[in-house]
Amino acid sequence: MSSVDNFYFDKQEPNKSCLLAMRNIVLNYDKDITETRKYGMPCFCYKEKIFCYLWVDKKSDEPYFLMVAGKHLHHPQLETGNRSRMKIFRVDPNKDLPIATINLIMNQALKIYKNGTI
Repeated sequence: MSSVDNFYFDKQEPNKSCLLAMRNIVLNYDKDITETRKYGMPCFCYKEKIFCYLWVDKKSDEPYFLMVAGKHLHHPQLETGNRSRMKIFRVDPNKDLPIATINLIMNQALKIYKNGTI
């Protein structure tokens, strides 16, 4: 098992299943998205440019997408926090994934990479 796989399988339920589903969504979103591990977390790249990360909030224990192009993304559920560049999209591991919202955010982000903004 790879170190990236260990990240997912070391988690307890329901986070483990939620993160694996999130991973599946990102990897199947575009053929040019690949997975690696950076800073101890799963990192997804679009044509070798960092696209997003998956992580679990230490306080709430909820998984989230960390979108690298966050400052270019506009959605009411994206949180800036104290970040200047990135934004996060929190996911409740006890509910169905909000696929429509995830697709909307992923579409916005991918468009930024494809048009050369990043």
